[in-house]
Amino acid sequence: MTAAVFDHDGPWTEEEYLALGETQQRVELFDWSLYVTPGPTPLHQNISGELRAALRKPVREAGLRVLEAVNVRLRPGRIPIPDLVITSDIDLQVLVIDARDVHLACEIISPSNAATDKVLKMHYYAAAGIEWYLLIEQETLTMFLYQRQGGHYVERSITKAGEVLELTEPVRATIRPEDLVS
Repeated sequence: MTAAVFDHDGPWTEEEYLALGETQQRVELFDWSLYVTPGPTPLHQNISGELRAALRKPVREAGLRVLEAVNVRLRPGRIPIPDLVITSDIDLQVLVIDARDVHLACEIISPSNAATDKVLKMHYYAAAGIEWYLLIEQETLTMFLYQRQGGHYVERSITKAGEVLELTEPVRATIRPEDLVS
């Protein structure tokens, strides 16, 4: 993958981006340019896996799906890979999920890319019409839940370790931050 990235001239098409296939790094397409970050830490993966497990039953009961690290097309040339999404009951064989099928996007904030999750992706997800955005800080396990209002997000709740996040949309679920590291 490294050779392909450095030998490439100009903007990346979606076809070129998707032709990279699965990589060790997380490679996202932002406005025809690649954004590459190292693979997630074990703590990051543990939080994501435990969150998915906590959401699995309520998501199924709602007729939806909960998926980790999938390609989501926000618009042409803009395909991030959220840490976790709740989607409509989509075709599991597709390579890219359309934003219109995503009800909630979640990012687990890594110290190395906090600005991307807190600013860039937050803006992009809201502009694409994704109704709910959940941010989780790895170091403190604080969970920030946002709801889209117009073209931006407004904060609906902050849940710290020792507290409980009560989701009512897009599914009904109870999440305790400390359970995400057990």
